[in-house]
Amino acid sequence: MKGWKKTGRGERQVLVTEFEPQEIAVLRGLLREVRQMLEGRAGEAPVDELAELTGMRTGPSKRPADRVVARLLPDFTFEDADLAAGLRSLHEPELITAKLEANEHVLASLPEAGGRVELRPDLADEWLTALNDVRLALGTALDVSEDMPDELPDGDPRAEHLGVYQWLTFVQDSLVHARMRIRDPR
Repeated sequence: MKGWKKTGRGERQVLVTEFEPQEIAVLRGLLREVRQMLEGRAGEAPVDELAELTGMRTGPSKRPADRVVARLLPDFTFEDADLAAGLRSLHEPELITAKLEANEHVLASLPEAGGRVELRPDLADEWLTALNDVRLALGTALDVSEDMPDELPDGDPRAEHLGVYQWLTFVQDSLVHARMRIRDPR
């Protein structure tokens, strides 16, 4: 992938890039992993008869035990533990749904074995959501920090995955810059 480029004018503006087959395979695999984590968390939601009658879903009130999932679904506030639990219970199901929808749309837009990807602005926004989730998950799993060097020693088990994280950073950054060049009539 060489980066995203804006093409077209007016309502025909799209963002375009080409992915290699191995890049598509990596991206598809990471998106599916994030999807499994989010679906697992959604499965932890309590069964609530009132929610079934009213259609208002509730989620778990406790922070996810898995640190990667906790990074994808952070606390809504740190000032009051009871308030944080209540906000999580009320809003986490909607957040998971939005993340899963973006993930699904990105997966559906990927060519089977590499090739051209064209995104309208709304789909580009969903790509940014899904890419951000993948980067957060991988970065948390790798303990990425601002102090981390660009390359890790050969014996470090994270070394082979750091390049994937850096590639995802490039894909996301390139898409952000290209997306900023499109004026959205919303």
